[in-house]
Amino acid sequence: MRERARDKGRLQDIVEYSNNVTMLIEGLTLDELVADKRSYYSVMKNVEIVGEAAFMLTHDFKKAHPEIPWKTVQGMRHVLVHDYGNVVSETLYDTAKNDIPLLRQQVEKYLTETDWPAWESAETIFKESDVATYQSMIKPAQRLKAKGYDYAEIAEITGLTLDEIEEL
Repeated sequence: MRERARDKGRLQDIVEYSNNVTMLIEGLTLDELVADKRSYYSVMKNVEIVGEAAFMLTHDFKKAHPEIPWKTVQGMRHVLVHDYGNVVSETLYDTAKNDIPLLRQQVEKYLTETDWPAWESAETIFKESDVATYQSMIKPAQRLKAKGYDYAEIAEITGLTLDEIEEL
């Protein structure tokens, strides 16, 4: 399962790569961004990393902070990684211009307001239904792994982490 001790670092990654997005898109119109392939793909990659860092946060952290639409942030990452040929430039630009700065602001607040030693030392809150859900993801993940699916695809389908899939 995901480790609480890594949540802070993942949030720091969200801030760092959000800053990159803001810097890369500064002063660019949509047309200018699309015309400049280096900037376009740099923005795309940094937004993807923001989504990956959000995806790798513990479920407990995301449940404790529902103000952010985590599934939407993660969903953008999945589109950029798995459906990269169909990325809508307007959506990427809007995300970079409007959503990323708001996400960064909220994450910076979490970084300063969270009691990290207490958060990291707290036990993960599992309900029986969470354990049952986790257990139900293992067999499909094992089947997908045996069929040669990419670990990232298995993670997207099952919700397991790459480390958990590696251990199967």
